[in-house]
Amino acid sequence: MVTEGLGGIFKIPELKNRILFTLGMLAVFRIGSHIPVPGVNSDILADFFKNMAGTMFQFFDMFTGSNFSQATIFALGIMPYISSSIILQLLTVVVPHLEKLKKEGEQGQKKITQYTRYGTVVLASIQGLAISFWLESLQSPSAQMVVSAPGWGFRLVTVITLAAGTAFLMWLGEQITERGIGNGISLIIFAGIVADMPTAIIQTLQLIGIGQLNAIIMIGLLGMMIVTILSIVYMESAQRRLTIHHAKRQVGRRQFGGVQTHLPLKVNTAGVIPPIFASSIIMFPATLANFVNQESFPWISYVTDMIRPGTVVYESIYVTAIFFFCFFYTAIIFNPSDVADNLKKNGGFIPGIRPGHPTAEYIDKVLSRLTFTGACYLSVVCIIPNVLISQLSVPFYFGGTGLLIVVGVGMDTMSQVESHLVMRHYEGFVKKGSLRSRR
Repeated sequence: MVTEGLGGIFKIPELKNRILFTLGMLAVFRIGSHIPVPGVNSDILADFFKNMAGTMFQFFDMFTGSNFSQATIFALGIMPYISSSIILQLLTVVVPHLEKLKKEGEQGQKKITQYTRYGTVVLASIQGLAISFWLESLQSPSAQMVVSAPGWGFRLVTVITLAAGTAFLMWLGEQITERGIGNGISLIIFAGIVADMPTAIIQTLQLIGIGQLNAIIMIGLLGMMIVTILSIVYMESAQRRLTIHHAKRQVGRRQFGGVQTHLPLKVNTAGVIPPIFASSIIMFPATLANFVNQESFPWISYVTDMIRPGTVVYESIYVTAIFFFCFFYTAIIFNPSDVADNLKKNGGFIPGIRPGHPTAEYIDKVLSRLTFTGACYLSVVCIIPNVLISQLSVPFYFGGTGLLIVVGVGMDTMSQVESHLVMRHYEGFVKKGSLRSRR
């Protein structure tokens, strides 16, 4: 049975190689997380980030796996690549050339991927330059500078280092997706969050020990985490099954069709992509705003405080972005018209719905309702825990967004593992079953 095979995953050579390759690439990512940017005093920078709890810096740091707070070569994380992907996907709707490439199939997609990589390097370079200026302006309470030798030499090295680090992570994620198991980009974010969870747990226990955090409140937060995890597991597995009937067909003396199947539509078709995309969009301008001289532009400080996690403005923008990307990403990966055409070609139909365009409209209507429900679920999971946690100064790793990414990516990866096991099981059935008995 397939369930029995879950305990013997490493008995399947192909699956074992994929898992080991994925673990190896993630290990490389974690090794790189300990290589600092040249010229930066990490100790002084760590003191600065101790006072940044509950701000955009800590939220951004969670997505980079603490690389940002430690000023490592992966300080920008994979966010420039995600931002570039968002921009390219939005441009395919309005730019005829990109829209034409998208319709060309695999070759066109390769070209769009190439543009995405170029955009990633450009965005990483811009962010790297902004970070270099910001690092030069930081100093400790004892007037020690984070950067010992500021100037264009340091700025150039920082831009090259951070842009190269992001480009390497982009390549790493693509290699995991192609040769490993799971989605490489999501797994890199997943690995960063999971790697820092033990530190977050220790910090929380220390807060309880010194009396800064009430133990009863922490028990309530743990209960909220359990409820959140159960809700994520339930909603990520939930689906609406549309009944499909297949008309009977006579081919020679044999009769085909006449069976009933289902078209499964997930409640949350977009998965964990909307919160990641939404966070990336919000963090990009908010992070750049923190690098500007706020004494010369006081209004920037006011705007930065308004879009800090936990505020009404931030959460409103976050929810709006989640809804937008839920519908946008679902529209990209699922086309009701194509599904309706395939059903019509194969003699399938939904009872009570005419084949062709009416079927596409019906599927689109059902999918829109499911996507709206999924967007509401993602918003509640991401917002409510974050608001409570930001008020209680508990690490963001226990928030809804972090839990959603960890649980969602974990479920998606395990489903891919199970798919390999199912495929292997069927292959064994073909080799050992009736075909062999006919010899």
